[in-house]
Amino acid sequence: MKKKKWWLVPLIGILILLGIGGKLVIDKQKETEKLQEEMVKIVKSEEAKKAIERSLIILDRNAFSSEGIIQTYEVDYTSIRKNPMGGIMLTIHINGKKELDYHPILMKYDNCDVKVDSSSYSPILDRLLQKGEEGEKNVH
Repeated sequence: MKKKKWWLVPLIGILILLGIGGKLVIDKQKETEKLQEEMVKIVKSEEAKKAIERSLIILDRNAFSSEGIIQTYEVDYTSIRKNPMGGIMLTIHINGKKELDYHPILMKYDNCDVKVDSSSYSPILDRLLQKGEEGEKNVH
């Protein structure tokens, strides 16, 4: 009878630890999902749209006009991630082409402003933008 009680104590301890561990994992998952929803909400905001468009106009001053390289853009909402250094990383496809991608990092400040803090873009988009600048220099 004493042997049966002895193995019950570690078993109960293991079950308690598994229960606590499971709760921690579930809480972490919920926290991650909530953060992802908040980031998507920020990226879909009007402030973010304006910030993205301003940054694209800095890349291509004729963006969204008939003379510009950048005509349209589309946010890849599945690419939204938290930047370890702060901000929201995402991928934007230019002119509906996945090879023309733009990667801004959005920052949301306390005063509710959303700004593009830094960005990078594909080598193909870089070449197109450089050709566009050369064409403008030749015209003037």
